[in-house]
Amino acid sequence: MPVVRPFRALRYSPDAVGDLAAVIAPPYDVIGPDEHGRLLARDPRNVVRLDLPAAEPGDADPDDRYRRAARHLGTWRGSGILHRDPRPTISVLEDTYHLPGRDELHVRRGFFARVRLEPFGAGIRAHERTLTGPKEDRYKLLRATGVNTSPVVAMYEDRSGRAAALLEGVAATPPTVEVTDEAGVRHRLWPLVAGDAPVAQALCDLASAATLTITDGHHRYETALRYARERRAGMPDGVELDTDDVLMLLLEPLAGPIDVLPTHRVVLGLGGEGLAALATGLPELFEVRPGVTGEQLLGAFGPLGGAPGGEGRFGLWTRDGGWVLRARRDVLAAHLPAGGAALRRLDVSLLGAALEALVGLDAGAIAEGGRVRYTMDAAEAIALVDAGTDGADAAFLLEPTPAAEIVAVAADGDVMPQKSTYIYPKALTGLVINPLEG
Repeated sequence: MPVVRPFRALRYSPDAVGDLAAVIAPPYDVIGPDEHGRLLARDPRNVVRLDLPAAEPGDADPDDRYRRAARHLGTWRGSGILHRDPRPTISVLEDTYHLPGRDELHVRRGFFARVRLEPFGAGIRAHERTLTGPKEDRYKLLRATGVNTSPVVAMYEDRSGRAAALLEGVAATPPTVEVTDEAGVRHRLWPLVAGDAPVAQALCDLASAATLTITDGHHRYETALRYARERRAGMPDGVELDTDDVLMLLLEPLAGPIDVLPTHRVVLGLGGEGLAALATGLPELFEVRPGVTGEQLLGAFGPLGGAPGGEGRFGLWTRDGGWVLRARRDVLAAHLPAGGAALRRLDVSLLGAALEALVGLDAGAIAEGGRVRYTMDAAEAIALVDAGTDGADAAFLLEPTPAAEIVAVAADGDVMPQKSTYIYPKALTGLVINPLEG
């Protein structure tokens, strides 16, 4: 079973930085160059300087950016910008937010803790494939800095409801930290000293008694495993190292919704021949409703679409117009990847099988991203096709993967295709940092 425990967290000092909103950031994998520049312009001490270090003129080695991040970390700790908790804590987190384009208010609660690393299996499960490039980047950063700047996010289940009740009780007290990010999400934080707050150990015990399913941060988790193996090489058996742990944000569905947004696919470089093959082959694999306008597609698959997903329904937009597609599961079954029933019934699996059958776009090409561009924004997907940006020829609009399917796929020991889920809101970077030291 997992081992979940408090730790001495590294945090920004409010006295040193003033406005915490100026130094926090989204996780590295959703930050583009423009946002990176905005974050640093807001405050040069923004955590993006540690979590997503950029190359600078005069760098003699591409890895200089990682060493620069380590130097900034050391300077900020030495000057008091970052300080370490004197005693082990967990940190309860409450996120209050609206889904994009919606009015309904959602509240999600969880807690930050350290979790003992172990290979994927019965205790900790993965649900999504990873790529070599991001893992190498995260490994070089971890090796240089020795800290987890961004948490891995995982779900666990406590059917008794006790975890939800404990978190609700903490959230009824005044928070230590309250900050609203650029997306309008309000984050409230309560650090709880393990020895003084019985709720801290109780939450750790409840999560330790469950299976943890990673919902976000697979690259970070696999990188942490690699780093831990490297540091443990040659150590005597039984010696505990902090590098055997990883920072996690642990979420329990009864304590708030696990909201999953869709990630739409824009296929590049089909050309006239590929588009013709697509149009000819669609009726065999899908029930096809043609003549759908872009506005109608946005109404069905945009922020206000509202469908839960899992029904094999897709939108398609090309410069010739729009279609609504519904998968013919019996026909597509012959093209689906090997795996359990949960993996094979996913919308993303159905679409991947169809793209390979119709235009020869196999899973490897999709995973490496060379032929597919991903976006959460259905309007952006349509606009990219209309403009032909980077050879964009067809936008496939998806409905969200139900959160229960994440658990079902992981329980079967399978992994979803890349970019199958987008957990919203993303866990902020900079609220809690995990130093891998004594």
